[in-house]
Amino acid sequence: MPWVLSVLAIVALGYGGLCLFYYLFQERLIFIGFRKSDRFQYRFALPHEEEWIERPDGARLHAVLFPAPERRGLLLYFHGHHGSVQRWGRFADRFVDLGYDVLMPDPRGYGKSRGRRSEEALIEDALAWYDHALRLAGAAPVLYGRSLGSALAVPVASQRQTRLLLLETPFANLIDVAWHYLPLLPYRWLLRYTFRNDHSIRKVNCPVHVFHGHRDQVVPYASALRLYAAIPPEVPREMHDFPKGGHNNLHRFPQFKLAQARVLAG
Repeated sequence: MPWVLSVLAIVALGYGGLCLFYYLFQERLIFIGFRKSDRFQYRFALPHEEEWIERPDGARLHAVLFPAPERRGLLLYFHGHHGSVQRWGRFADRFVDLGYDVLMPDPRGYGKSRGRRSEEALIEDALAWYDHALRLAGAAPVLYGRSLGSALAVPVASQRQTRLLLLETPFANLIDVAWHYLPLLPYRWLLRYTFRNDHSIRKVNCPVHVFHGHRDQVVPYASALRLYAAIPPEVPREMHDFPKGGHNNLHRFPQFKLAQARVLAG
């Protein structure tokens, strides 16, 4: 029947067009950063300093350092996919109150950070920030990955020595997240950014703490469980569940703050 073939052709053409659209514009969906000029003045309630590093490919990267009055260590905080340090800096206070300096970098294309983006470049930048944090603190930092920031914190922990790895609303890989949003496309072939945390976590040897809500509509809870299951059995680990927690509200739960205070006090 000719009309059936015509319908199938239209469906196939539409599906192919959707795949092409996603492939071409995936960065705009994954990375929602807001750029700032180099002259932009951050206004935070906490004292802060600006840090810069240069990369071999010419990229210039920026971070904000929040010093703690009584220093017990440094926490390297990799933030989520939306906004920049201007937005995420407000979360530094709870760590500063616990005695940790907080170094919060912006990835390429966010805030004042500049450079051509790729998955490899982002991870190499994160390793460079670890090395910078090590020079600042004189000791291995704590690593913190929030959502997309887990895609930087986990590879760094797998390649560097660190005290602790804390992951808030992380994913096993970005394929899980994409499939959660639209379970139609062949993401294994389309995605240029797969961020295989589930592979990198197998090389981590520091204690790992995962914080995730059951009602997370951005990163499925099942993906965090898959990541947790991939941690080597000999590594100290703890899964912190929040049955009523979503993607952006864990910090509102008293047990979340108490658990992090307990972990960071050790």
